[in-house]
Amino acid sequence: MTQFEPVIGLEVHVQLKTKSKIFCACSTSFGSEPNSNTCPVCLGLPGSLPVLNREVMNIAIKVGLALNCKIANKIKFDRKNYFYPDLPKAYQISQYDMPVCGKGHLTIELKTKKDGKDVTSEKKIGVTRAHLEEDAGKLIHEGVKDGSWVDYNRGGVPLLEIVSEPDIRSPEEAYEYLHSLKSILQYLDASECNMEEGSLRCDANVSIRPVGQEKFGTRTEIKNMNSFKAVQKAIQYEIERQSRAVLAGERIVQETRLWNEAKGETATMRSKEEAHDYRYFPEPDLVPFTVTDEEIEKVRRELPELPEERMQRYKNEIGLSEYIAATLVADKLLADYFENVVKEDIDPKLASSWTLTEVTGCLHARYIPFEKNPVSAKELAGLLKLIENNTISGKIAKDVLPAMIDEKKSAEVIVKEKNLVQVTDTKAIEEIAKRVISANPKVVEQFKGGKTQSIGFLVGQLMKETGGKANPKIANEILTKLLS
Repeated sequence: MTQFEPVIGLEVHVQLKTKSKIFCACSTSFGSEPNSNTCPVCLGLPGSLPVLNREVMNIAIKVGLALNCKIANKIKFDRKNYFYPDLPKAYQISQYDMPVCGKGHLTIELKTKKDGKDVTSEKKIGVTRAHLEEDAGKLIHEGVKDGSWVDYNRGGVPLLEIVSEPDIRSPEEAYEYLHSLKSILQYLDASECNMEEGSLRCDANVSIRPVGQEKFGTRTEIKNMNSFKAVQKAIQYEIERQSRAVLAGERIVQETRLWNEAKGETATMRSKEEAHDYRYFPEPDLVPFTVTDEEIEKVRRELPELPEERMQRYKNEIGLSEYIAATLVADKLLADYFENVVKEDIDPKLASSWTLTEVTGCLHARYIPFEKNPVSAKELAGLLKLIENNTISGKIAKDVLPAMIDEKKSAEVIVKEKNLVQVTDTKAIEEIAKRVISANPKVVEQFKGGKTQSIGFLVGQLMKETGGKANPKIANEILTKLLS
């Protein structure tokens, strides 16, 4: 049976995080009243002239540098001519043959199993180019009879289209590429990266070829995917669909297909037998301009710490495990929160454990997104200090944290109000320990018979008697001493 190898390339459209649009001063805010963020320039009215937003260019250069791209010194914009109702000028200002960012690459991590063990390897995915353009408006079909409405608020919002080389060979690699790219964009503060709001959109080009063959097969383009998991599932479906078709003797047609999340399948949108002639020509209203090497280097010096650098620092300087470091670094908001906790002189391993497990768990149980976490890093550090100085036990702290979220109070206030201070009085603990020993002769006999782990039960009983307030370490030491 013929085995096929998938060949995948991704086109990612990123809305850049600027307050105003790429060629005018209109707001880029999401969710405004339809057609309220518009002007003669983004509506393409006669006599209006575009002016490039300098911040857009700076962000594009930042992204290009982070993706190891060659930054162009000469920048030119072009007119891409086509008609669609959400494109008011009947053309889009884009970049054709002189993109701001040329060849580059993004390194992803792949996890596989070898001899039953997890093995991590790296793969370099080429970046063909990243070019700037203006976004189109948005057509609204739902709730509209006999036609569509159009909202031009999105028209003119700055877009950076990042095109990968066809180096991706599986849906899993596509997912990791997108995940890594999103992480870099967030660290650069280049975009909100919200697929639901359309600030990050992805199209996938998929083809198959017999294993060992160099020539690419006929590709299809998949659109309408609103999450990374959807991209992964759509690519998997398309690989299987094309494989079945080729084995049945059918010809793959070059076309654009839409992903139907509900049905879990792709469907034909339009044929692309012939390449669309966009009649590109240099944008006459925007003269070409030069970006000097000095200007590029200035942007390079201003680059923040990127995910890979932070990952290495967490492992080599802070001493976190690779798994913990990777989990933190994957979400910039989470990693920043963790760092702010550590800055309060908290042990990094304790801070990472509570950030990743307890805080995220409590928020998830309350359907609160992390960005709306009511417990600040300084307040969590206050709770962890109570553990470190033996004011409360870790067990009690796990009850204090939910109260901090629900009652919007500090750990110190909650501990005081609920009288949760840990019992460290050795005499008081010893009296309780003696009662626990007397009440559990069988467990004591097991311990003395060599089953030393049975002391855990006795410690549990002692903690129960003190309402969890006894210091577990002291309790263990006293019980061991009495039993010996």
